Amino acid sequence: MKLLNEVAVITGAGSGMGRAMARLFVSEGAKVVAADIVPKGVEELISECGDLPGEIVYCKADVSKRAEVEAMLDFAVEKFGNLDILVNNAGIMDNMMPVGEVSDELWDRVMNINLKGVMFACRRAVDIMLGQSAGGRIINIASLGGLQGCRAGAAYTASKFAVVGLTRNIGYMYAAKGIRCNAICPGAVETNIGTGMREPSELGMERALGGINLNPRIGASGEIANVALFLASNDSSIINGAVITADSGWSAY
Repeated sequence: MKLLNEVAVITGAGSGMGRAMARLFVSEGAKVVAADIVPKGVEELISECGDLPGEIVYCKADVSKRAEVEAMLDFAVEKFGNLDILVNNAGIMDNMMPVGEVSDELWDRVMNINLKGVMFACRRAVDIMLGQSAGGRIINIASLGGLQGCRAGAAYTASKFAVVGLTRNIGYMYAAKGIRCNAICPGAVETNIGTGMREPSELGMERALGGINLNPRIGASGEIANVALFLASNDSSIINGAVITADSGWSAY
């Protein structure tokens, strides 16, 4: 088992990629703190993981709130003794709004969850990991929208570009301290991230979906979970500050 007795915190673990990661990590022997603002999905996941070799517990956390993010990570240490792996997976879309249509409220909400939440978690995790002889691993879920200009609206795109930059900075800054930080940039994946969109921009949808016919296929959450497992394990010991594109080759065109 690649993560035997490793302690992992995964945000947005109640559905989609986060849920797939949590289940896979538990199957590999990890002790997982599955964080989500809504308990139902994680509670169902916990019942599914009963026969797996690892352990999983729920922690309610709104990643846009610093106090809740810090409490989430402190809970992992109190519960399991240390923190080996952090996966910043929680995120929201932005109704495909081009910059001329973005409200202050939408901009702030997307940035608070997609960027500030990641920073809050990374900051606290680094503080914890620096006190551990084994260091730790941080995996940030960015997006193809953090590498290219029009896979979403302005707010989502800006937030994910920033996550890519933050990942590279952390990876280099703490490389000599035993802390690795990498990002995964999924393309189109079968998740429920789009279910929160209400009245998307007509212009934004037209422009952002203009190249969708070039996408070879939609990815599955489990495929992204496999990439996360690789980055969380010692199989990727030389990989740091990297951004791994997982999009079936869509961006290679």
